Amino acid sequence: MNDSRNMILAIVLSAIVLFGWSFLSERYFPTANPPSTEIVRGKEVVLPNPQADPAADAPKAIRDRRIVLAETPRVAIKTPILQGSINLRGAQIDDLVLTQEHESLNKDTPIHLLSPAGSSNAYVAGFGWSGDGIAVPGPATVWTASGKQLTPATPVTLSWNNGQGQTFRIRMSVDERYLFSIEQSVANAGAGAVAARPYSLISRAAASADPDSWTTHVGPVGVFNGSANYDWDYDDITESGDQRFASRGGWLGFSDKYWLAAIVPDQASNVDASFRRGGNGGFVADFSPAPAIVASGQISTYRSHLFAGAKEIELLENYSTELGTQIERAIDWGWFRWFMKPIFSLLHWLFAAIGNFGLAIIGLTLIVRALMFPIAQKQFKSMASMRVLQPKMKALQERYKDDKPKLQQEMLKLYQEEKVNPMAGCLPIVVQIPIFYALYKVLMLSVEMRHQPFILWIKDLSAPDPLTPVNLFGFLNFTPPSFLALGILPILLGVTMWLQFRLNPAPMDPVQKQVFAIMPWVLMFVMAPFAAGLQLYWVTNNLLTIAQQKWLYSRHPGLKEPAAAT
Repeated sequence: MNDSRNMILAIVLSAIVLFGWSFLSERYFPTANPPSTEIVRGKEVVLPNPQADPAADAPKAIRDRRIVLAETPRVAIKTPILQGSINLRGAQIDDLVLTQEHESLNKDTPIHLLSPAGSSNAYVAGFGWSGDGIAVPGPATVWTASGKQLTPATPVTLSWNNGQGQTFRIRMSVDERYLFSIEQSVANAGAGAVAARPYSLISRAAASADPDSWTTHVGPVGVFNGSANYDWDYDDITESGDQRFASRGGWLGFSDKYWLAAIVPDQASNVDASFRRGGNGGFVADFSPAPAIVASGQISTYRSHLFAGAKEIELLENYSTELGTQIERAIDWGWFRWFMKPIFSLLHWLFAAIGNFGLAIIGLTLIVRALMFPIAQKQFKSMASMRVLQPKMKALQERYKDDKPKLQQEMLKLYQEEKVNPMAGCLPIVVQIPIFYALYKVLMLSVEMRHQPFILWIKDLSAPDPLTPVNLFGFLNFTPPSFLALGILPILLGVTMWLQFRLNPAPMDPVQKQVFAIMPWVLMFVMAPFAAGLQLYWVTNNLLTIAQQKWLYSRHPGLKEPAAAT
């Protein structure tokens, strides 16, 4: 009867863990990227993922993107990794394609980061002036360009004369990656001084399709007065109104999971910045320095930058140094940033050296296990010692079953006499938690790991394992829900954990014993929706743990046998 009750209790606890985790993960702890492939009748099919594209055309698009682009005069943008154009009406960069990044594994649709007003999910960067008593360029102003194409070798200057003696110019240049340099100037040939205030803005028609969660910030982001701000999301701007900041230097913009559009003021200037709703119902990030008083015959110039591209970690760090502001903080590593970045750096170095991300994860696991070898040895010896002590512990439990305080006292005395620390086995687990979480964040956040394959059917280690026997490897015409889609790696995780637990001493408490018996299979389901890279790390770690335990028992055969009860 007791065994049945214990089994029922263990099953209930396991069900709470399984379904409770599914509920929490959807809201606070997203498990992986959307599936990249699907197994259909034994064959792997690449799935489309338009959600990855901030400015993707949609079936309900206002107008086709190509038609909108053809309606206004433009200057082409062409770099090794960017294509697009500058809209001469309004001086906007509203057409930008990341040619080296793609929506899906097929690599047939590049990422559209910026897209013009009038098309679906419009997303633009604009530059201009405000002022009183002076005619300034507006959204309908058509600028004159000094060239037909903006490249890293050929900057382009846009100019417009207001007919009152003032000429406005915007000189744009771009580097080999994702950084635009913007130089806004006002030349005053009028009779008196004028006041003009330059501004830069980023406007997007809709919130990002990427989910914003407790572990992954998506939405308005910036660095103000040296501190990163992840406090606001799109709902906050909608419900609470404009969010305004005064800052010396810094930057602000909108962050998707992998992409960033950010405006960077001159770091020596004080600016007023804001996140706000746009007139068209969208969202705007903008900044303005103090107004410039331009005397007759003088020119006032303001320099700023626009970043528009993929959030490559090393590149953002280099830009942080170049610009003098922490644009690398566009990636929200969280509280353990100091620990996660070294894990990424090591993993990225292994990936560059080996050329396969899955093998790099295995290499990372080997390095971690090597560093933890002395700690793990103490853990195994402690667990083996606990195995030897089990008969004595059982005898104490029988002797003092009606006197719990005395039982605890005698158990503590037994541990001291035998020089056994029952908590020693927890230390390697505690050490593994931040490493596991760091790898989770790397897989979730770093564009460098997006769409990286391993071997055979695993084409994307940042997405779940697609091969599952639940639908007979795709031969049954249905797609199981994520927590039931047991891929091969989650199954291997459950099996290897079960083998690992078999080598450990069985808990004395019967409820604990039942829970530990079911735990490997519960975790198998819990881990099914996670990234295949995390599953690979855990399986490799389990196999190394089993090998280390076997090695320890081969050197100390007596540890496998419990001592005689006394």
